[in-house]
Amino acid sequence: MSKVLIIGAGGVGRVVVHKCASLPNVFSEICLASRTLEKCDAIASELDREISTARIDADSSKETAALIRDFKPSLVINVALPYQDLAIMDACLETGVDYLDTANYEPKDVAKFEYSWQWDYHDRFKEAGIMALLGSGFDPGVTNIFIAYANKHHFDQIDTLDILDCNAGDHGHPFATNFNPEINIREVTANGRYYQEGEWKEKPPLQVHRSFDFPEGIGPKEIYLMYHEEMESLAKHIPGIRRMRFWMTFSEQYLTHLNVLENVGMTRIDPVNYGGQEIIPLQFLKAVLPDPGSLGKSTKGRTCIGCIIDGQKDGERKHYYIYNICDHQKCFEEVNSQAVSYTTGVPAMIGAMMILTEKWRGHGVFNVEQFDPDPFMEQLNIHGLPWTETWLNDKPNCLVE
Repeated sequence: MSKVLIIGAGGVGRVVVHKCASLPNVFSEICLASRTLEKCDAIASELDREISTARIDADSSKETAALIRDFKPSLVINVALPYQDLAIMDACLETGVDYLDTANYEPKDVAKFEYSWQWDYHDRFKEAGIMALLGSGFDPGVTNIFIAYANKHHFDQIDTLDILDCNAGDHGHPFATNFNPEINIREVTANGRYYQEGEWKEKPPLQVHRSFDFPEGIGPKEIYLMYHEEMESLAKHIPGIRRMRFWMTFSEQYLTHLNVLENVGMTRIDPVNYGGQEIIPLQFLKAVLPDPGSLGKSTKGRTCIGCIIDGQKDGERKHYYIYNICDHQKCFEEVNSQAVSYTTGVPAMIGAMMILTEKWRGHGVFNVEQFDPDPFMEQLNIHGLPWTETWLNDKPNCLVE
C-alpha cells in the first residue's frame, strides 16, 4: 500500500481520484492538491472514503516540494497543466519521490510541445534513484501501449502506423472543448507533422484530411492530420517505423468557430493591451468558454481511439487495428466526468499502479512503451477501458497507401 499525491483538480484529476480511491489496497492514502481548494473539496465529497486536500501553486517547485515533504507520498501524479511539468519534476527531484504525468511539457509563451525538456532530466532522476513515467494518459499513453503490445505479440517489424482519435460525442454547446481550452486550441492550430523515412514532415494546420469509417456503429467521420507527442517517443523507442501519423476528428461546427476565433485574433498567445492591462487572448477565451469539467452531464455519444498498424510477421504482411470505445454517459454515471477525461484519467491511475506494485520499475525518465505492455493491457480491461483487436488484411482502408 502506498500514499499518492495527485496534483490537478480538473476533469482528469476527478477521474484519477475516483479510480485511485476505489483501490485502497494499492492507494492507501490520497492527497488531492490544486490552486483552487474548493475544487479539491468538491471532488473529495463525491468519494466513499476520506482523502486529504491541499491548496498549491504547482508553478512553484518550492511550494510543491513543501507539500511533498508534509504528506510524504510514494508517487506524485501530475494532472495539472503541461506548463507545470518541469516545476513538479524539480520538486520530485528535490524530495526523492517518483513522478508520473499524462502530457509532455510545453512553455507558456511558445506553442510548442516536445519531450526534450523532460528527457533531459533522465540522468538526474537516475542519480537520485527515482523514476519519472511520462505520458500515461490515452494518447499519449494507451496508444503507445497498444503499439508496444502489437510489436511484442503480432509483428516482427512495424512499417506504418496511424493513430486515430475520434470523439463522436455531443455536449450541446455551439463551441466548447472537451479538455483544457487553452491546451486544446494551441494543439489544434499548430502545424500538422508526421514521421516518414526517418524525417519529420510538416503541413499547414488541418490541411490534410479524409473520411474514416469508425467501428461498432460510430460510422464515417472526417479525420485531420495533426502532430501529437506520442509520435516523438515512439520514433525513438520502436525502431524501423517508416511512416507514422496522428489523426483526430472535428465537427464542421467546431472548425467554423475555431476559424473565426483564429481570424479575429482570439487564439493568440502573445499579450495585448486592453484598458491599460496586458491580457493573453487565448487565456481570456478560456475564461469565457464552458469549463470542460462541467460538460460531463450533457455529453452524449462515444469516443473511439486506437491504432492501425501495418507490418511483417514471419515474412507475411499484416494489417491490424486495435482500439477502445468509451461511452460518455457511462463515464459520467461512474465518476462524474465525460469520456475524454475518463480515457486520460484511468491510464494515469493504471500507470501509477504499475509503479507502486513494481510491475514497472527503473531509475530515470521513461515513456510507457519502454515497459512490458501486458500487465497494463490487463488492467485496462478490468478498470473500464476494454480494448478490441482485429485484422484488416481483407478490408479496404483509406489509410493504406
